[in-house]
Amino acid sequence: MYQILDKKHFSERVVALTVAAPLIARSRRPGHFVIVIADDRGERIPLTIADADKERGTITLVVQAVGESTRRICAMEPGESLRDVVGPLGHATRIERVGTVVCCGGGVGVAPLLPIIRAMKEAGNRVISVLAARTRDLIILEEQVREYSDEVIIMTDDGSYGDKGLVTDGVERVLRREQVDQVVTIGPAVMMKFVSKLTGRYSVPTICSLNTIMVDGTGMCGACRITVGGRVRFVCVDGPEFDAHQVDFDEMLMRLRAYDPTPSSPVK
Repeated sequence: MYQILDKKHFSERVVALTVAAPLIARSRRPGHFVIVIADDRGERIPLTIADADKERGTITLVVQAVGESTRRICAMEPGESLRDVVGPLGHATRIERVGTVVCCGGGVGVAPLLPIIRAMKEAGNRVISVLAARTRDLIILEEQVREYSDEVIIMTDDGSYGDKGLVTDGVERVLRREQVDQVVTIGPAVMMKFVSKLTGRYSVPTICSLNTIMVDGTGMCGACRITVGGRVRFVCVDGPEFDAHQVDFDEMLMRLRAYDPTPSSPVK
């Protein structure tokens, strides 16, 4: 059992949980994720590790209440325990000194982006972070992001904070004014798709962290399969990070709607 030691509310539906998991905290690196099961009736929920403290033996998970299982996790309080936390899983982010790195995150995607921002800065890069959300209330971890960024640009759909516009507006502002050596993007699939389209026009290498439907997390079930560069890959064991310019986002968006009772056509 993995005890919850602390809980912080970012919004009505988004919480950060500090969980006792010493072995995971010791071996986790930026980009790794875990699979969490709340209780005996819970589904397997993949969550990227937002932070870790080796000394305390804790990891931080940011959870958005979407379905029944994530609602149960978000409702848990300090002192209660998650039944299972398995990890670290996936491949860690490749961190190296490349020059100027733009890290852009949408909504709760900022949580897994934070350790990458920190690692990129500690590797000696100039880091520009672009945070985006529908409204001011949905911008999370701004203070922590600022600590490790040379510049922070905030975009909100309604203009309630920062500048009005989409994440791509903020990213393009940087691409137009200076040389960018790499972009890292994490957030909703449709957001990553359009960031990839944008950076492709500027020929800037771009890494995305994918959030496909996932079941076992070991490559056995195939639920998380995607097409990258014309090849079938599995996000849980081959990812979660890939060259964004090689990802078939339309296929991914279609598969994400597999259990949607009112599916729509892929966004063009």
